[in-house]
Amino acid sequence: MSLSLEDKLKIAGKLDHLGVSYIEGGWPGSNPKDLEFFRTVQGMEFKNARISAFSATRKPGLTVGKDSSIKSIIESGVSVATIFGKAWDFHVLRALETTLEENLAMVRETISYLKDRSLELIFDAEHFFDGYKHNQDYALQVLHTAAEAGADWIVLCDTNGGTLPWDLDKTIRKVKEQINTPLGIHAHNDSGCGVANSLQAVANGCVQVQGTINGFGERCGNADLCAIIPSLELKMGKRTLPAGNLKRLTEVSHYVSEIANMPHYNNQPFVGYGAFAHKGGIHVSALLKDSMTYEHVNPEEVGNHRRVLVSELSGLSNLLYKAKELGIDVNAYDAETRKLIREIKELENEGFQFEGAEASLELFLRKAFGQYEEFFQLKNLKLIIEKKEDDEITAEAMIKVVVGDQTYHTAAEGDGPVNALDNSLRKALTEVYPEIKEMHLSDYKVRVLNGNEGTAAKVRVLIESADQSRKFSTVGVSENIIEASWQALVDSINYMLLKRH
Repeated sequence: MSLSLEDKLKIAGKLDHLGVSYIEGGWPGSNPKDLEFFRTVQGMEFKNARISAFSATRKPGLTVGKDSSIKSIIESGVSVATIFGKAWDFHVLRALETTLEENLAMVRETISYLKDRSLELIFDAEHFFDGYKHNQDYALQVLHTAAEAGADWIVLCDTNGGTLPWDLDKTIRKVKEQINTPLGIHAHNDSGCGVANSLQAVANGCVQVQGTINGFGERCGNADLCAIIPSLELKMGKRTLPAGNLKRLTEVSHYVSEIANMPHYNNQPFVGYGAFAHKGGIHVSALLKDSMTYEHVNPEEVGNHRRVLVSELSGLSNLLYKAKELGIDVNAYDAETRKLIREIKELENEGFQFEGAEASLELFLRKAFGQYEEFFQLKNLKLIIEKKEDDEITAEAMIKVVVGDQTYHTAAEGDGPVNALDNSLRKALTEVYPEIKEMHLSDYKVRVLNGNEGTAAKVRVLIESADQSRKFSTVGVSENIIEASWQALVDSINYMLLKRH
């Protein structure tokens, strides 16, 4: 991922809105974009967060005042500096190619220099846990040097991400016996323990946790704050954000993914779209009695919401829950209701997937229970695909639809058959339903369901649409990709009109 200056400023504002304590804005000495970030961020108002600039200790053999990276910290205008220094003798000798004594001097002189200029100083002891494992005395000597130089925080870094929780536990206990400076934890996720190690560190007395939203970071990522923050607040009784702000967590998580143009994983703990999704009929039956039967926290506490899916694994409970959620009056013991469950399972067997297309499911249920009226009806549709001599391919759709007692006949071209269909249908309906202009297709996915049939295989088309207030997904299934696309397109427009009218 690569963030523009504008992206970084937007995310900084969103993190402050969430209520985090410190935002590490970058390394002002490493590139012009980060330097410009610190210049621009001075004009922003922050209610909760302090902006920190990041850098290494001074270079070997160079005085602090002449080190350009340290000078850039001062010039950035921040009140907090985060300085990392080597805590593993192997790195000092092999990566820095200097002496162990010189490394201690680098730590001491850099921290003292910045403290003399009234900066709050966070010292990141890089590779601390690996260093402690291989040379315990030297790793602790680095921490003592930082503390004596005046560091306000000493952060123990699992830079390679290979430490396991029980080893981290023993190490932090030993450190606490010798270091009085407030401790922090900086964990990477290379062995899948980033969150667990961060929580274990807090349990052992660390009071600052460094991490990233959604765990974004190099290699396997950093510790995921979207799992750490609610675990600390809801399970360990530790206040991390201003009162009431935990409900903003899901919003911030999705916002950062969107800005970074990264996928937001459905199974992400606490904030994922599927974190509180329920599918099995036995689960949903219990949920109707008490949500605690299959949820470890209340989803609303982290700004998420419960989802009950209707699929081939559904029982009557799923349908009743979904109907109640949609405000549809259903008799639990009605023969029609049980027949409807069988129909849904048969449709799923044919390839429909309602758990990923809840807008189509709602339309299906409303039609089944007589709570839906068609907004339009198709009279005729013709699609022409033409390949010309210059290899240009054009698509044109001609459509005739009926709305009430009026017939609308239009034609439109598009970048392919589906786009032409979409353009023609919109053109026909916009005169009656001008709000259609506010809706756009945001994603289009095709899945071949029985590949052994080759080009005659049945396909499932999932369309995600969005208007000014919501995103929603619809589905179509057919051996004809145009027909499957048409089904999903029609559902998307009908669903939007249903919500508006």
